[in-house]
Amino acid sequence: TLGRGGSDTTAVALAAALHADECDIFTDVDGIYTTDPRVETRARRLDRITFEEMLEMASLGAKVLQTRSVEFAMKYHVPVRVLSSFQDGPGTLVTNEENSVEAPRVSGIAFSRNEAKITVVGVPDHPGIASAILGPISAANINVDVILQNVSEAGKTDFTFTVDRNDFAKSRDILQSVARGLGAEDVRGDTHIVKVSVVGVGMRSHAGIAATMFETLARENINIQMISTSEIKISVVIEEKYLELAVRALHAAFALDGEAPA
Repeated sequence: TLGRGGSDTTAVALAAALHADECDIFTDVDGIYTTDPRVETRARRLDRITFEEMLEMASLGAKVLQTRSVEFAMKYHVPVRVLSSFQDGPGTLVTNEENSVEAPRVSGIAFSRNEAKITVVGVPDHPGIASAILGPISAANINVDVILQNVSEAGKTDFTFTVDRNDFAKSRDILQSVARGLGAEDVRGDTHIVKVSVVGVGMRSHAGIAATMFETLARENINIQMISTSEIKISVVIEEKYLELAVRALHAAFALDGEAPA
């Protein structure tokens, strides 16, 4: 296989090299769902999903397909069908956006439990501070995800970012010495956070997705700590204890447990 555990990537690469019409991948689930059925029992199997949506879902925590395999399929225009190894069924087709039916506003809710947050408190607010903080983190081969910098007060600011929970201790140790050199007041961390995301290519043409998401979380009294957006997804960082409540509430708010669009 191409890479450790790279069976998905290998299958797509072979399909591309052989100019196959489609690459069928048999796995332990019968397709891609609107969210993890173990968290929301009303999650619905999608008939199809775009490469972009699947790439976002995979990178945001959905474990059905390897991110690299989706990148390959998207680059070489290889439709991928996810099927069950244990039962017959149509599965889910991962394909180009132009080949899909009219896109719904939101296709799925993804989440990641493996998150940690680090805040450098009271950093002098001047050009280059972000580079001074994140440079050593990058040099240690640690990936940074969501980044937030507060408004400057009295010439100082707080700089917050998230990392994989497995990298938390290493990141905090690095920043302890960096913070002293920068004249920062403190380095604080939190490993009891999660990231919840809504994903859908329909966001490009539908307004109000963010408002619906934030209103839904507010009704459940869930505080949003950080926000990150792209063209087809909105991610929020919240307390870990609210993960299942947030996923279920958002799943209902975007009517993902209803019938698939015709």
